[in-house]
Amino acid sequence: MKKALIFQGGWEGHEPAEVADILAGILIEEGFNVKISDSLSTLEEDDLTTYDLIIPNWTQDKITKEQLTPLMEAVEAGTGLAGLHGGMGDSFRMETDYQFMIGGQWVAHPGNDGISYTVNILDADHPLTEGMEDFTVVSEQYYMHIDPAVKVHATTRFPVADGPYQTNGEVDMPVVWTKRWGQGKVYYNSLGHVAEIVRMPEVIALMRKGMNWATR
Repeated sequence: MKKALIFQGGWEGHEPAEVADILAGILIEEGFNVKISDSLSTLEEDDLTTYDLIIPNWTQDKITKEQLTPLMEAVEAGTGLAGLHGGMGDSFRMETDYQFMIGGQWVAHPGNDGISYTVNILDADHPLTEGMEDFTVVSEQYYMHIDPAVKVHATTRFPVADGPYQTNGEVDMPVVWTKRWGQGKVYYNSLGHVAEIVRMPEVIALMRKGMNWATR
């Protein structure tokens, strides 16, 4: 049986425990044995290389070298990494090595929560987005700093909300991307501010496809 680890915590505004339960439910449906941990100490106490997939769900906060190094080494050795929103794309802001592995970092959400925007699916024939169509989300619209090495699977167009960034014109910002880290596969989805958004059928479908894709 495939093994997955979800470590959840950090800023409570992202409802990490509830979101972790939703993601665990998807994985269990897909035949995974899932462990959920609410402590970063699991990263130094467990043998992370025994997991086929790891889900970071930990917004902001700090991580020690003794915790981060085993995580990065496990992914480099082939353990998959997948996650969403700030739980993976805004974790451990001071750790640039972590951001290098993820492929991007949150920097802003103009207009804050409640922005209505479109998620554009780039290739409906790709396994990660197969059969999906563009859809609307009312939530935070994540503006990210992106590694040019990532492969982009869905985007959203800025600007929607007012702000000084508007003078740069329109920008298609990645929403879903993938990359490789050594032998490991990395999947990121910027949607999922709170559990209600994660429960959207489109977000569930994207995470189901993405977590399966990233698995060793």
